[in-house]
Amino acid sequence: MSEREHGHRVTAVPGSQHVRVEIDGRMVADSRRPVLVYETGHKVRYYLPPEDVDLTLFESTDTRTTCPFKGVASYWSYVGDGSGTHADVVWSYQDPLPSVEAIKGHLSFYDTVALVAVDGEPPAAPEV
Repeated sequence: MSEREHGHRVTAVPGSQHVRVEIDGRMVADSRRPVLVYETGHKVRYYLPPEDVDLTLFESTDTRTTCPFKGVASYWSYVGDGSGTHADVVWSYQDPLPSVEAIKGHLSFYDTVALVAVDGEPPAAPEV
């Protein structure tokens, strides 16, 4: 069955918003080239190129999850400067499904731990 038959849709589109991410008051990402992911039942998520994230502050983990609409996600924990960690706060799809190929290798942050600040409103979700 297609996503539309299930009533669930996922769309990834390039954005131009300025996205900054802080964890524990420390800037960990700064990007003007996010990929916006619109998914039924979720607020828009911002996926950032790895070049715009300070990856020295994160360690990969063994955590993997599977989304039937995006693929298998890998996770990283925030280790910062050693003063505290946050487990599995960042995820990425290294080999996403073809319908969301634009997010390949990009990183997204759980906003329950990270402060994700966005300048500019996201465009309305595209009609598919």
